[in-house]
Amino acid sequence: MRRVALIGAGYISRVHAEALQDTPGVVLAAVVDPDASAAERLARAYRVPRHFTSIAEALAADAFDAAHVLVPPDLHAAVGQELLAAGKPVLLEKPLASSGAECATLIAAAGTSGATLGVNQNFVYHPAFVALREALTARRLGKPRFIACLYNVPLRQLVARQFSHWMFRRPLNILLEQAVHPLSQLAALAGPFGDLTVQAAPGREISPGVSFHASAELSLQGTQLPAQLRFAVGQEFPFWQITAICDDGVAVADILANRFYTHGRSRWLEAVDGAVSGSRSGLALMAGSVQGLTNYALSTAKLKGRSDAFFLSMRGSIRAFHAALDAGRAPECDAAFGAMLVDTCERAAAQAFRPATPPPAPALATPPPTPADKPRIAVLGGTGFIGTALVRQLLAAGHPVTVMARNAVNLPALFADPRITLSRGSIGNEAAVAAAIGDAPIVINLAHGGGGANFEAIRAAMVGGAETVARACLAQGVKRLVHVGSIASLYLGPDAGTVTEATPPDPQDAERADYARAKAIADRRLLQMHAEDKLPVVILRPGLVIGEGTSPFHSGLGFFNAEQHCIGWNDGRNPLPWVLVDDVASAILRAAEVPGIEGRTYNLVGDVRLSAREYLAELAKTLERPLRFHPQSPSWLWGEDMGKWVIKRATGRQVPAPSRRDFVSRGLRASFDCSGAKRELGWQPEGDRTAFIHRAIAIHAR
Repeated sequence: MRRVALIGAGYISRVHAEALQDTPGVVLAAVVDPDASAAERLARAYRVPRHFTSIAEALAADAFDAAHVLVPPDLHAAVGQELLAAGKPVLLEKPLASSGAECATLIAAAGTSGATLGVNQNFVYHPAFVALREALTARRLGKPRFIACLYNVPLRQLVARQFSHWMFRRPLNILLEQAVHPLSQLAALAGPFGDLTVQAAPGREISPGVSFHASAELSLQGTQLPAQLRFAVGQEFPFWQITAICDDGVAVADILANRFYTHGRSRWLEAVDGAVSGSRSGLALMAGSVQGLTNYALSTAKLKGRSDAFFLSMRGSIRAFHAALDAGRAPECDAAFGAMLVDTCERAAAQAFRPATPPPAPALATPPPTPADKPRIAVLGGTGFIGTALVRQLLAAGHPVTVMARNAVNLPALFADPRITLSRGSIGNEAAVAAAIGDAPIVINLAHGGGGANFEAIRAAMVGGAETVARACLAQGVKRLVHVGSIASLYLGPDAGTVTEATPPDPQDAERADYARAKAIADRRLLQMHAEDKLPVVILRPGLVIGEGTSPFHSGLGFFNAEQHCIGWNDGRNPLPWVLVDDVASAILRAAEVPGIEGRTYNLVGDVRLSAREYLAELAKTLERPLRFHPQSPSWLWGEDMGKWVIKRATGRQVPAPSRRDFVSRGLRASFDCSGAKRELGWQPEGDRTAFIHRAIAIHAR
């Protein structure tokens, strides 16, 4: 059995672990990650016997025979070279490296040691694509003449404005992160690419000097076939299709729906052929759709192994790599293949993405002097949606600011202000929190701590993070901690009555979903620390925060199976507790400055409270899209989840039963009285309906 190590314990590592457990001839033997807790969690989840914090440590222990490298792309070259120098076969996650020069270095290292080097271009092994490829190889539709790909997908990180992500750090990176998927498929059919021409959409600046291009059209000349790619990310309707034009028909692979079908001709006259051949294509499309639903149902019921197309593509790629090792040959997606894709992306970027013009120097070379009565404020989690609005208001009020965030790259120009001190870290790290707070007398905690695979992990991140911040504030003599929570910590069903600042966290939080439950526990814990340890905390609970800088498709409306269709938490007619992000920021600023409010809690709900139906109608008008609200009852939603729970339990999965109370609370039928925040904080949220709609919805017009 070949012993495999996972180098990196992030999200994709779990997919690799599951695929390896379903791959003959290998055993998952080690996990390596500099974060010891992350390595230990992954090892425990998949019963991996050993975990390490460095490759050198794992090599010294002779813990593995081959490695899958799952670190960020800019670390591929360094990590890959260390493993190859030790003679270990390496499967690198895509892209092979972040530049052609780094690819050459990796190829040279593999050549020197003789170790096999492959790249995980898993979509070459996607089931629908495999079916298309087999049809072309068998010449079922005659000789192929041209390949085209439409790649039109959403981009979660773009919507969330997570511009610190590696893919946004330079225009080339979006191609290396996303375009290598369809390019790998086109290259597998058309052969390595020679000449290419590119036309890209105009870029938009996402941080000073850094532009982002959402789409590009590439014409590519492969060694076997010409090809074309329409590449577009951050799009509303997800669609990814490979089309092969042949002498006697057209083959189509729908990647996202995992369907393969063809357009051909029958033996009948033209008048009849349209009906016959069209029916064949339609039946093939229907059969693929039904098969997908059947596989999902069987997998859910544990009557069949995992069968989603993404997992199957990952398993196919991983199995192909290890089969090549067994046979002593190079894998299909070898280092040369990966380097060719990186080279294609570099040539496309050089042709299409002009260097961003550096932003002009600010007219004011030095910041205005800080008033003596304006203390430094430490904002934890200050680069997000609410944090950006808050920092802008803090600077306008004259406060010097320390901002702590997990990542501090590709930030908006605002964060280049010399009155801001950036500190990198998370609220789960005591040393990072203490360093960020420093001697600041006021701390604002906007960081929620992160999520997890189960409630224990979520509680450790969210409640544990809040406690870490609170302890640091006590240890460093902070005069005011403003903790920004959420109304999710409250029970908000129709029988909740009027919710005020005196309303406690949901006393039946065990019957709530993990996020709401953790929020309730965190609020109670901080209030307990105020009573017992004199923690000078003020808790703010914003409602449904909306405005520029976040997606308008808010989960408070319901859940979106697709952006066009919102499945409501109820009939969608009750007023919802909306609040503008700028109004939340102004309340936080007031809570940091108003004396004598320690131990108080305030709910932040604005005065314009559109129903779900009204909000979605306004959004549809703004976006010029046919958005639909589908009313639903909490009892029905709960019943659906109960059905899923029964199936999961029947198949041996230990998951908690869903609670009807949580679905009722999500409907937000409670009424809110925020007079306490208005009176004690001097808070004045937007009260004009037209102005609210403009600031909350119309700003999303394109």
